Amino acid sequence: MAEHRNVYVDMVGDLFHPGHVALLRAARAFGGRLIVGVLSDEVVARYKRKPIMTLAERVAVIEACRYVDVVLPNAPYRVTNGFLDLHGIDVVVHGDDLTADALKEVFGPVVDGGKLRLVRYTTGVSTTELIRRCRASAPSSGGAATS
Repeated sequence: MAEHRNVYVDMVGDLFHPGHVALLRAARAFGGRLIVGVLSDEVVARYKRKPIMTLAERVAVIEACRYVDVVLPNAPYRVTNGFLDLHGIDVVVHGDDLTADALKEVFGPVVDGGKLRLVRYTTGVSTTELIRRCRASAPSSGGAATS
């Protein structure tokens, strides 16, 4: 029956990397159709930092991932049962890196309804780590960068 279920993941998807791919691959295993909500720059800036890539760039890269069937730009920060019903979503998947408070804040109704599945967070690669690597490899002199 899982092959007919619609699965939902929300994400920022900034500097799309292997950790994002691992999440999407794991989420796809819960059903036959993967719907990915991409959070807006404004939403992300409120709790994290402004993404480096624009929303359009992030959507384009996520749409190109073979595990993804549908991308919803400007996804809501708080996932409600109404949102799930509107999009025919049966199960929501997220990495296991959220605190209990964050789970309640973002996925409260989904958790209460038994529709949230957590998958192992991919360690060793993250957008924050990629940004750190870029900063570490940037020339320290005030000279102009070349491409």
